[in-house]
Amino acid sequence: MSKVLEFGPYILFFWVGENGEPVHIHVAIKRPAENATKIWLTSSGGCFLAHNRSKIPERDLADILELVSLNHGYICQKWQEVFQGDLTFYC
Repeated sequence: MSKVLEFGPYILFFWVGENGEPVHIHVAIKRPAENATKIWLTSSGGCFLAHNRSKIPERDLADILELVSLNHGYICQKWQEVFQGDLTFYC
């Protein structure tokens, strides 16, 4: 697990070992969990929700999606540092 950002009680992180997947980030309350919410980053600088398995409330989720969009460049930079490869995006 590689922590990228914190937002209130939420931690945004990468699972190490996801090499080959497009750029995405997981979100969980307080600590990483297997059922963490997953957010894909897009090539246009935005993001979209893959799933909300950690059941983050809609209001918080909207704020987190905005946070991810605003930090798109930073998240991509961290992705490259962790996974040592070219960036690929889901769409």
